Amino acid sequence: MDDGLGKIKVISNHFKASTSRVDSHPSLTSSVSQPQIDDSSRSSSWTRRKLRSAAYMLNLFTLRRMPWSSSNDGQEKVVLSALEVESLKSELADLEEREAHLKAQLENVDQILRSARLSGYLYIRTRWAALPGEPPPLDDTEVDDWLPRFVVLQGPCLFFYLLSTDLSPQDSTLLPDIVEIGPLPSITREDEETHYAFYILTRLGLRYECSSSSKIQVDSWLSALQTDCKLGSNATAPNGYM
Repeated sequence: MDDGLGKIKVISNHFKASTSRVDSHPSLTSSVSQPQIDDSSRSSSWTRRKLRSAAYMLNLFTLRRMPWSSSNDGQEKVVLSALEVESLKSELADLEEREAHLKAQLENVDQILRSARLSGYLYIRTRWAALPGEPPPLDDTEVDDWLPRFVVLQGPCLFFYLLSTDLSPQDSTLLPDIVEIGPLPSITREDEETHYAFYILTRLGLRYECSSSSKIQVDSWLSALQTDCKLGSNATAPNGYM
């Protein structure tokens, strides 16, 4: 049997594990431990950014040059004087008051949109009809004095708001006081945009002229007002206006 080995040479401990592989690559150990150093650096950087963000939020209250100090445990804090504290309280109270006002505006708009028969922005201008014995008013159709108003048809009244968020209207008129409603010729504004128009005449002689770039919107207002005021379609304006 021994002769069967022939010329095979047996080398003892040839497959013994080498102990020099770990030592021959010292960079392996350092590369493994490096992320721990990076995590610490990132944590410190994140803390500094958070402090800067907190300082920025405080600056939103218009406090300038607030003194910073460090406590014994190394944490940074803001030191405010009594005057600065009172100023901060005052600004917080103003913000709460503004929040309450905005909430009231939103509730008012919601109520208008729910209860109004028709509402929307129209360009408005007013004219007074000539009294008996007075000469007819001058032709001022070329005068561009149209102002945007938020108009609301609600119940027996027509309201004119400066903005849709206003809590009270600038002007109003009762539908029973309206004696005439009719279309007006289209006009071309200074921006060369065509506006379609109509008028509303009250028994007091006050005339509201309304216009919009949307013919559909003007037709909707004419139809709703003529129905609610129980007036038929009138294509002829009073003397002195056409």
